[in-house]
Amino acid sequence: MRVIVRTLSELCVTAGGLIVLFVVYALFWTGVQADGVMDEQIGLLREEWARSRPSSGAPPAAAEQPKPYAKGRPFAIMYIPRLGFTWNKPVLEGTAASTLEKGLGHYAETARLGQRGNFAVAGHRRTHGDPFKDFPRLRRGDAVVLTDGATWFTYRIDEGPYKTVPSDIEVIGPVPRTSGYTRPGRYLTLTTCEPEWGHSHRLIVWAHLDSTQPVEAGKPEALRR
Repeated sequence: MRVIVRTLSELCVTAGGLIVLFVVYALFWTGVQADGVMDEQIGLLREEWARSRPSSGAPPAAAEQPKPYAKGRPFAIMYIPRLGFTWNKPVLEGTAASTLEKGLGHYAETARLGQRGNFAVAGHRRTHGDPFKDFPRLRRGDAVVLTDGATWFTYRIDEGPYKTVPSDIEVIGPVPRTSGYTRPGRYLTLTTCEPEWGHSHRLIVWAHLDSTQPVEAGKPEALRR
């Protein structure tokens, strides 16, 4: 009997240790890894933008049809001052699990950044860097700023956070359901999981494109301290 009790006790201690290690991994290590990966994605983007920028004195390039976003690759950087002036995340094409481990993911079936329609983006609430941990703090009037290396796009939040179920795909439609919008426009939708450590529901905010300006003009007002 003593051997059985001792064995069970040791198994419980081992199981407890494994649980603690898993929690540390989920809370800390995936965050450390994700921060490094997201910084790497932003670095790659900035290098790409620097290479594609015309040299001083060169004539402007002729207008070209924008290239499709490459699946799983970054194409923009997002800033949300409400979440902190150091908060910035890469936006990649697609919402596959492997993509969302590197940053935020653009729903490929939605509009391109700044274009007519609904540019919709998803992000983890917890783990993998906790990009949208403070999502419930977002409020009407908050700025969401993005750049594609050539242009700054400033969106202003109109509605949310709104709680819904994962199957409610109409919230990322061209004119999102329950957003309050009644006609086509240039919209932004952000989505994340709810509750904080679960995924039974989604939190949504909607925004409209408020202004644009070329990168050469400097940072938009929303990013100036």
